[in-house]
Amino acid sequence: VQLVESGGGLVQPGGSLRLSCAASGFAFSGYAMGWARQVPGKGLEWVSSIYSDDTTYYTDSVKGRFTISRDNAKNTVYLQMNSLKPEDTAVYYCATLTGSWGQGTQVTVSS
Repeated sequence: VQLVESGGGLVQPGGSLRLSCAASGFAFSGYAMGWARQVPGKGLEWVSSIYSDDTTYYTDSVKGRFTISRDNAKNTVYLQMNSLKPEDTAVYYCATLTGSWGQGTQVTVSS
């Protein structure tokens, strides 16, 4: 199993970023996928999930601002992040719900 995130960076408050996670080594379309984030010195926070039937879940703090989606033809899961806030600053990780993780991508929201 390999998960490779991309799309992180520095953005001003109110801006947008789209994270991508390219998956390989497993039958992607049948797996639930998700995104989690971690601030240094704090615990891991589960942000969003998408299941094989496209059912989605969001933690309360990102509802209405973040959108998770998947493209099974490209074995890729996305996290569209709009109206970003400084408190969204973290390392974002892609994961399968069976416990495989990517290496993470840094998102920094700052003016």
